[in-house]
Amino acid sequence: MAKPLRLGLAGLGTVGAGVIRLLDTNRELLRARAGRDLEVVAVSARDRAKDRGVDLSGFAWEDDMTALASRDDVDVVVELVGGTDGPALDLARATLAQGKGFVTANKAMIAHHGLELAKVAEADHLALKFEAAVAGGIPVVKGLREGAAANKIERIYGILNGTCNYILSTMEDTGADFGDVLSDAQRLGYAEADPTFDIEGVDAAHKLAILASIGFGAKLDFDAVRVTGITQVQAADIAQADALGYVIRLIAMADVEQAEGQSPTLLQRVRPCLVSKDHPLAPVDGPTNAVVAEGNFSGRLLFQGAGAGDGPTASAVVADLIDIAREEAGAPFSIPQAELVTMAPTEPGHRMERTYIRFTVADRPGVLAEITAAMRDAGVSIESLIQKGSANESGDVLVAMVTHEGQERCVRQALELLDGSDSLTAAPLVLPLLRD
Repeated sequence: MAKPLRLGLAGLGTVGAGVIRLLDTNRELLRARAGRDLEVVAVSARDRAKDRGVDLSGFAWEDDMTALASRDDVDVVVELVGGTDGPALDLARATLAQGKGFVTANKAMIAHHGLELAKVAEADHLALKFEAAVAGGIPVVKGLREGAAANKIERIYGILNGTCNYILSTMEDTGADFGDVLSDAQRLGYAEADPTFDIEGVDAAHKLAILASIGFGAKLDFDAVRVTGITQVQAADIAQADALGYVIRLIAMADVEQAEGQSPTLLQRVRPCLVSKDHPLAPVDGPTNAVVAEGNFSGRLLFQGAGAGDGPTASAVVADLIDIAREEAGAPFSIPQAELVTMAPTEPGHRMERTYIRFTVADRPGVLAEITAAMRDAGVSIESLIQKGSANESGDVLVAMVTHEGQERCVRQALELLDGSDSLTAAPLVLPLLRD
């Protein structure tokens, strides 16, 4: 049997400890599948004294995690620290500069610096692996790079953030409002103390940018992702969606447009959507993730599973290590980074969709007439208009409508006509109806 693959592990939080536990628990199985042992030889974390529930006594300790890259007894470095820049990026650069493979669960770093790292890795035929950076234990990166490699991918979309999905599905189950469910999610460990990246959609946008690059052969362009979070969604919106036969989910979606004789453009966006109850994403609840990829020969592929947690994420990390042990590398983004295509962002105003719009308005005569006039003037056809209940303590009422299918720009124009109106007491909530 080949000599062991020797690992340096940076980060001993929940996932880092999970990797050590998995390597120990499944040691014999991993040896058989990898063709060699996978051995942690050195680790690094901020606190040596902290009890992490795993035995660290057999590992060398580095206070400076960048030192893992230069150790003679380390073949591959695993980074589980996180952060777009700073120590994690320093470690990635140092590891590749030393001619060693690098495995990470850091979606923010890959979304912002993945092309730079891929260029170095490919030049020196090094492994750069990041399965755990997207959707936890779901093998969606490998699924797109390998399982669906024979297909032209036409659309990628799904639920990529477990915190948002837990909040929305719990609001659905309990009738509670956003703030109350967020507090519970923080107490249960489903949301961070500072949940901004999750609830504002940034975490899902990092993951979407990575999947879009792999799926469409596009250069990573995180800055082009259009992002809307879930903070404006109210219990009343959840209830109205339910009455219409829908649930609300934060959906990350990407697809490519190419008009005849024109260069391709890439649309990447994250936003809450109404999802029909008969759609495969509708029953995905709690902290679960799910990704749909549509191939021109495979048809619809659904990847679903735990999007976070020590076990699922550790599983993805170790799967990458098995690939490296087998000497299976390949281009990190499926095709060489130099061949990835620069795609301008798509302007989606011409796209057709049905839309749910909720207004918070003053309870006085003439408000509905003002709203419907703006819709008429912008060319928006209203399918249904709902006003339920009486004014709240502030004197406001909620008015919701669903439009017939029409161009996105028309809804945008209608809202521009209403901008500044003293009839509206809060910004409207606009949720598209997810098309099949």
